[in-house]
Amino acid sequence: MLRTKWGRALSIVLVTAVLWFFGRNLLEQRAAIGARWNELHPAWGLLALSGLVVLVSYAVLIETWRRTVVAWGANISWGTAARIWFVSNLGKYVPGKVWQIGAMSLLAEQSGVPAVAAVGSSLVVNLVNLLAGMLVVLLTAAQLIPGASVVPMLGIATVLAVATPWLLPWLATLASAVLRKPIAKPKVPPSAIFVALVGCMVAWALYGVAFQLLAAALFGSTSGTTASYIAVFTLSYLAGYVFLFAPGGIGAREDVLQRLLAATALHPVPDALLLIVVSRLWLTVLEAAPGLLLLAFRRSTPPTS
Repeated sequence: MLRTKWGRALSIVLVTAVLWFFGRNLLEQRAAIGARWNELHPAWGLLALSGLVVLVSYAVLIETWRRTVVAWGANISWGTAARIWFVSNLGKYVPGKVWQIGAMSLLAEQSGVPAVAAVGSSLVVNLVNLLAGMLVVLLTAAQLIPGASVVPMLGIATVLAVATPWLLPWLATLASAVLRKPIAKPKVPPSAIFVALVGCMVAWALYGVAFQLLAAALFGSTSGTTASYIAVFTLSYLAGYVFLFAPGGIGAREDVLQRLLAATALHPVPDALLLIVVSRLWLTVLEAAPGLLLLAFRRSTPPTS
């Protein structure tokens, strides 16, 4: 109990600190941001297209997870997989990303997926998603990284992806300790690793494209390459993902994204801060709304006799 209280207190302190630094920047630039906001004439068509690309990336991730489940010899329909994915995705807004994995595993088991396949597929997709993000960043940001350093970093990310079958039992043990629930240590089919890696890399790229489209919708045009937008968005999202204390990576993602946009000169400071805030709100709606609607619909549907 004491550890839990200290852990929650530390989470609150860290998240508050990160939000304070980002909020201070917003306050310092509030006049410029307000003036820029009054000048904006959003392109609603591009905004809608940005949202559509994000939804396509979700579809890719859902199919990636579904195929990973199938690689274990289990079976799950696309509709069921989508419901589980969207509802469990709400777990990322609870401190500690393991809750998202736990929810996905539990919902999959309730839908008839064997426990080993449910837990294993959830762990694989989440682990490989991080490695895929690393690969995407290294590939899209190659022009910003000295050529000699790209190869070893790509090699490390590739080795980690290949080592997933050996990392997974350790992660299963960790998840079992956190969730206080016995979890069998699954064996990972190699095909599941390959499917997850390719699918997650495609999804990361689509996220970056959607981010560029959002910037174009707000400001009329963008000056950087699509690869640059993919790189800065993916790296900032990864930063928020690994910052376990922050629900949804809030604060950490914004702070890193602000620094990256400044370093790459993709947008001046007022525009960058405005884009960051709008991006957070836009993605939160697109991420959370489907899961909340599915939960509400399920609760309002009377049981069949």
